[in-house]
Amino acid sequence: MAIRIDELYETDFYVWTQRQAKALRRLAETRPNVDLDFPHLIEEVEDLGTSQRDAVRSQLRPIIEHCLKLEYALSPDLQGGWYDSILDARAELDDKLSPSLRHDLEPHLPRLWAQARSKALNSLRRFAEPDAAERLPADCPYMLEDLLSDGWYPANRRGLPDDR
Repeated sequence: MAIRIDELYETDFYVWTQRQAKALRRLAETRPNVDLDFPHLIEEVEDLGTSQRDAVRSQLRPIIEHCLKLEYALSPDLQGGWYDSILDARAELDDKLSPSLRHDLEPHLPRLWAQARSKALNSLRRFAEPDAAERLPADCPYMLEDLLSDGWYPANRRGLPDDR
């Protein structure tokens, strides 16, 4: 069953923007006698979707980064802030994540992982935890579903009690 365009706007904004841009292109090709700046209008509609997609990707990076720090950092002093950051990013994602954007994250997870790992590595070294930095895995050990799930946090690999 096809989803109506007004329903798509509410359920998957990113796909809505892509379809609207495509429809505007088709309309522009007919050269209607209307006072619309089709090239810029199409670009702006596409940019709305791209901004939504980029916002979703940018929220996944701090989730990964702070999961790594929770899992590998020895000092528990900053854990509360890392949990808060993960909760904030997941709340932002809850507002923006649509089925198509969730699907978009999977192929980009390795790149997002590398960026978040690099940030975690620098942060751990700055917190004088070079051993923790060196233990960070080269490849992402987390499932996307786990990273996006409220209440999921990585296992404690520090050898310390997990006092969430």
